Amino acid sequence: MKRISLHFAGAVLLAPGLAYADPPKVTTDVPPVHSLVAQVMQGVGEPSLILPPGASPHGYAMRPSEAARLSDADMVFWVGPELTPWLERSIDSLAADATSVALIDAPGTRTLSFREGATFEPHDHDHGDHGHDEEHGHEAHDHEHGEDHAQEADHGHGDEHSHGDQHGNEHGDEHAEAHGHDHEGFDPHAWLSPDNARVWLDVIAEKLAEADPENAATYRENAEKGKHGLDTLTAQIDGRLAPVRGEPFVVFHDAYHYFEESFDIEATAAVSLSDASTPGPARVEEVRDRIRDVDAVCVFTEPQFPSSLVDTVVEGTAARTGTLDPIGVDLEPGPALYGALLNGLADNMVACLKAD
Repeated sequence: MKRISLHFAGAVLLAPGLAYADPPKVTTDVPPVHSLVAQVMQGVGEPSLILPPGASPHGYAMRPSEAARLSDADMVFWVGPELTPWLERSIDSLAADATSVALIDAPGTRTLSFREGATFEPHDHDHGDHGHDEEHGHEAHDHEHGEDHAQEADHGHGDEHSHGDQHGNEHGDEHAEAHGHDHEGFDPHAWLSPDNARVWLDVIAEKLAEADPENAATYRENAEKGKHGLDTLTAQIDGRLAPVRGEPFVVFHDAYHYFEESFDIEATAAVSLSDASTPGPARVEEVRDRIRDVDAVCVFTEPQFPSSLVDTVVEGTAARTGTLDPIGVDLEPGPALYGALLNGLADNMVACLKAD
């Protein structure tokens, strides 16, 4: 597998000798990445999507049709093994000759650490520049962190966990709680930062332009249009969230840190671990106590997981329940999905957090 190194000064590093007679066959991992790639490829071609709507990226077994799409790909754009370690192994075995671009590795991508514990200890609430660059020596070490992070991801999501179904709802939460922490490493849900999406649009355009010079101008123009659209979207969401800033809320799992930081709105706890695994009774009780202590207005579930767990957590409290979708479960895949995803997060937050 050619996992291209993306670190260098001033531009996107391009692998020499890549060229296709026709536009490359492109596949992607999750709907938000698929949407960004589809934006860049508009007018030229359409990428395929491996992870179907409704599935959790943290644990999934590909169907034969999805494996076939991966095997047929010339290029694979994906977040990285920190989100989908199972996909890294599949790329190695099924698409070893494809150009693999892990977007989490792109220079300029900001990454955030997982927040510790069910109620996010205070030292993890710092919104300064504490992401990928500082913690992983981005400038000093040429962004060479893929193998270390893959090992961390395997520690958090690997084979020692029990995957009860295709959604990965049973991951052995007791193991993590016994060790007194959530999963180590950085949070891979980096697509929920519009700033990261801007970086990724450029990376996608440049990689496609190198592979398909005839359509290079179209890829780059589409990326610029996408970035302008993100500027407008970010300003609109920022305004919509302004009335509910400061209202305490709880999320289902710690997947929204990038969105929260981007729009200065912060969760106070997470019901589940960072991979959305089933929490133990002690964690549920800790979160319930937190809801009471801070008078949390809302506890958010996610559409791909049973709402019964959140119903249990809010029992005996005054908190309302709402739904946040970090990946686009109910959205139509395509260029418009990314904007609809962020808009949906904002709208659902406002709907649940606004004053009666």
